[in-house]
Amino acid sequence: MSAMNLKVLMIAEQCNPDWASVPLVCYNFYREISQIVDVTLVTHERNRQAFEQYPQHQPIFYISESPAIKKYHSLIEKITHKGVINWPLYNALTYPVYAEFNHQVYQLFHRDVKQGKYDVVHAITPMMPRYPVKLIQACRRTPLLLGPVNGGVPFPKGFEETAKKEKVFWNFLRPLGRHLIPGYVATYQKADRILSGSTYTLNMLKDLFAIADHRIELLFENGITKEFLKHSSKRKENQKVELLFVGRLVPYKGADILIEAIARLAPVIQNQISLTIIGDGSEREDLHQRVQTLNLTNMVKFTGWIKQQDTLEYYSKSDIFCFPSIREFGGAVVMEAMACGLPCIVVNNGGIGEYVTDETGFRLEPISREYLIQEMANKITLLVQDPELRKAMSIQATQKAQAFEWSTKARRIVEIYQELIDFKKSAI
Repeated sequence: MSAMNLKVLMIAEQCNPDWASVPLVCYNFYREISQIVDVTLVTHERNRQAFEQYPQHQPIFYISESPAIKKYHSLIEKITHKGVINWPLYNALTYPVYAEFNHQVYQLFHRDVKQGKYDVVHAITPMMPRYPVKLIQACRRTPLLLGPVNGGVPFPKGFEETAKKEKVFWNFLRPLGRHLIPGYVATYQKADRILSGSTYTLNMLKDLFAIADHRIELLFENGITKEFLKHSSKRKENQKVELLFVGRLVPYKGADILIEAIARLAPVIQNQISLTIIGDGSEREDLHQRVQTLNLTNMVKFTGWIKQQDTLEYYSKSDIFCFPSIREFGGAVVMEAMACGLPCIVVNNGGIGEYVTDETGFRLEPISREYLIQEMANKITLLVQDPELRKAMSIQATQKAQAFEWSTKARRIVEIYQELIDFKKSAI
């Protein structure tokens, strides 16, 4: 069967071209895959307005919320979004919102799936590996692909204070879901293939559900657009070495660690660098104050939040990407930085430690906050003093990033579709 003849039912509650994070990641998968195979998208009603700007995306089925769930969702947002957003509690309490969507998808499509109208069912979101896909009950002859899913990465030991700020206490609800949510265990036991966004999550799922190697594989959920790979550098010689941080200004992203590392640089190195911090969040005021207290205002600049496409300008003018996030699942900004030729200094805990290699940057072990500060300062010093090393890592980073381009990812997923179809036919 040729790829263009493949009919795929893609389930993605979160899928939106105008939003960031998971909804945008899912949209990028959908956009690229739908250019290769015949995709029917099922998503939430909340995404309709954004998709109406793109009439080429058809067919799309929109699942509406009941009045009761709308009220419930609004209440949960009010409870969990006061001050610093309590994401663990929010994710736990919003399960009923997804459960209604999940049930309606089953009601709408289970007969078509049983009758073989689709060659593959692909459930992309939620990306957190904690929810079931009810439609798997109808996938007797039709293979179901799940993912990429990613999550569950713990905070490293020694960072209890940061974990406390991120409300990690509420994560005790995760294992309860495995026992209380109907169909959760069956989804992971019966899925024909599971894509995992990190090695940590892959091993966690294998251990939890005794998943055989042939049923699970690593495929990073984030990707980059061609614009990042094609964006020409605007760096100039004999100027200061430009350091860049892009991310939400929240405790675990580690912008404070980077600022403290800048303060520890020798004066001769400080005179050769500048740092731009792109992002916004609950730690913004504290970070501004920290910069002032450490007398770094002449070398550290904050831009606030900017649109993703506008970050290209900053990547292209920078020399080193510094991202000491201590607990990162996807870390798309690291892929973007590599695509633009930036050596990356990251923390080796989660997905980003797998993107960066010894040829493209440095992975710092999360031994302690003090260790990360000093090692960040050491690696910055090394790269500032050695422009040839920066150049070599820049070349390797761009080459490595080509594997993260969305069309490359889409082609691999279509290959997986065909593998699953062939395997299912041989098993019948």
